[in-house]
Amino acid sequence: MSALIAEDELVHEDDFVWLEDIDTLDYVRQSLDRLTTRRGKPPYHRDGRMVGYALLGPGAKPSRSSGTFRRRVFWLLPHDRDTAPEGLYATGAPAEAVDPRTLAPGSKGCKTERSEGGPPSSAMRELGITLPL
Repeated sequence: MSALIAEDELVHEDDFVWLEDIDTLDYVRQSLDRLTTRRGKPPYHRDGRMVGYALLGPGAKPSRSSGTFRRRVFWLLPHDRDTAPEGLYATGAPAEAVDPRTLAPGSKGCKTERSEGGPPSSAMRELGITLPL
């Protein structure tokens, strides 16, 4: 969950690989998964679909106890707004959701009016960010 992801857990992120066009998504869910590698497409075992994942740099060290790396995975569930626009998240967003346009390697991202399903704020308008029609 994004609220539980600390910036210091993201310091070794080099880049993201997006499997979908994030400009069309109001939000993505993010989690820190324990994975066996620093790079490469991770396995995905949730309902829904993976929309992206982080790549770690060579400075990332595996856990001493498990030998795994903590990497971010971005995903959506079948009942999320992109596939069910009038559903559970017609407004609001799940706790672990962030606006994908606010994400960058090493930065956990944040919720915006766009990700919450509301009208754009003056700050969004000043930045030229518009909600999809």
